[in-house]
Amino acid sequence: MTSALKAQTLSIPAELSAEAQQVRDALVAAGLETPMTTNRLSRDDKYQTIKDAFTQITEALGLDLNDDSLAETPHRIAKMYVDEIFSGLDYSQFPKISVIDNKMNVEEMVCIDDISLISTCEHHFVTIDGVAKIAYIPKEKIIGLSKINRIVRFFAQRPQVQERLTQQVLVALQTLLQTDDVAVTMNATHYCVKSRGVMDANSHTRTTALGGVFKLNQATRCEFLQA
Repeated sequence: MTSALKAQTLSIPAELSAEAQQVRDALVAAGLETPMTTNRLSRDDKYQTIKDAFTQITEALGLDLNDDSLAETPHRIAKMYVDEIFSGLDYSQFPKISVIDNKMNVEEMVCIDDISLISTCEHHFVTIDGVAKIAYIPKEKIIGLSKINRIVRFFAQRPQVQERLTQQVLVALQTLLQTDDVAVTMNATHYCVKSRGVMDANSHTRTTALGGVFKLNQATRCEFLQA
C-alpha cells in the first residue's frame, strides 16, 4: 500500500461499515475517488459555513434578505447541500448493503434498467438529470436489487462529472459482488449545457463502464447495451 493510500485509508472514521470502507479503498486504489480533503468539520459546522457563504452571495447579488421570500434562502441551501444533494460525500451515509450467497446458482445476466439519476455538475453546481442501466453476472454473491439503485444515488449525491460517476458505480459493485463482470451505462442531460452557455436543450450525454466479460465478450456486451 502506498503512503498516500495508507493515509487516506487511515482517515476513514471508525464508525463506517465494512462495505463503505471496502468501496472507498477500491476507489482510492483505482484513482477514482472524488477529489476531497479532510477538513474535520462536523455536520453543523458545514451547515453554518455554507449558510454564511450563501448569505454573502445573495447580498453580493443585491438581493434583500429581509424580504420574507428570501430570508430563509441561505438556510435552505446550506441544509440542502449538507443533508441532501451532497450527502454522498460522507461515507457514513453509504447504503446498508445486502449481499448474499448465490445459492440459486444464478449464472445469467441480471440487468436493472431506468434507474433514476439526479446529480450535480462539479464545474457549475447545476443539475445532471438522467437514467442508469446496470448489469452483472453473479458468481459467488448476489445483491438486493434496490441496493443497486441506492449505490447509484449515493455516488450521484456529490459534485460529479458523469464519466467518474459511471466508473465509481462500476468499481463499487465489482468490490461488493466480488466479480469483474459488471456493466454500467448512464444517459443524462446536463443543465450546464441546457440552461447556460450553449443552451442546448436537446443533447444528452452517454457514458459506459464495462468490466470482465462485458468488456471481453462482444455478444455479452451487445446483449447489455441493446437490452
